[in-house]
Amino acid sequence: MTTLVIAEHDNASIKSATLNTVTAAVACGGDVHVLVAGHNAQAAAEAASKVAGVAKVLLADSEAFGHSLAENVAAQVLAIAGDYSHILFPATASGKNVAPRVAAKLDVAQISDIIKVDSPDTFERPIYAGNAIATVQSADKVKVITVRTTGFDAAAATGGSASVESVAAAADAGKSSFVKAELAKNDRPELTAAKIVVSGGRALGSAEKFQEVMTPLADKLGAAIGASRAAVDAGYAPNDLQVGQTGKIVAPQLYVAAGISGAIQHLAGMKDSKVIVAINKDEEAPIFSVADYGLVADLFTAVPELEKAL
Repeated sequence: MTTLVIAEHDNASIKSATLNTVTAAVACGGDVHVLVAGHNAQAAAEAASKVAGVAKVLLADSEAFGHSLAENVAAQVLAIAGDYSHILFPATASGKNVAPRVAAKLDVAQISDIIKVDSPDTFERPIYAGNAIATVQSADKVKVITVRTTGFDAAAATGGSASVESVAAAADAGKSSFVKAELAKNDRPELTAAKIVVSGGRALGSAEKFQEVMTPLADKLGAAIGASRAAVDAGYAPNDLQVGQTGKIVAPQLYVAAGISGAIQHLAGMKDSKVIVAINKDEEAPIFSVADYGLVADLFTAVPELEKAL
């Protein structure tokens, strides 16, 4: 029994979500192999080889993988899928783009968003916005799984000594092509990997107030900035800052929620945070039910005072 992890990388280094996925793969039992499909990605493969728990790294190097197009990466996974009992992807935008294609081609049921491995064929995953945990058992010969990274500790990025083996790259599927990327430049920590997240909600009232109130606090804490769906829908913050069931799932050491009522969809995205601090003038707000520390106050007064006190 051998498990394959599909690495998420930038051709030079391994992204943090891969480390959490390796931990889940180790829990499945057997050897853990990592596939690095990229272009000029030798550095990423060598980084993967140093991850604790990895037995072998497979490097598929081709221009077709330069931008991680889902059709091409899926074709590469399918080319080697027969050697594995489990195929694991991080439950990120990239992983969730490729995994269903692989599962469909293998004619198996994808097991999504697992947070625990009970045994090699039994897994736990949240349902109903995290209000219930489903235990899922699969009889499929090959189990295609996406891993909720906040459910598993990251494997050590050093200490491993896996071999790096080159494999034949799958041909370009020719079904899509990379046109351009428009990337938002951000000096802050990545939202899903940040140790501290400060989030603002609809109560901030405008994009200007969102920046004026939340940015100084985030700067002082060295935190990533998040937002509720209501704030994003109102145009106060960009889509990539949304935390929640339909946004990003985060589990930082500290989560500060300002002006967020705590709708069930938002709680699903942040309730696994180690320490939750809620600031809201409505003492009946649902956010207080999950908060470790709650402050009933006007955020326009409390947040600046907090920032000054730090």
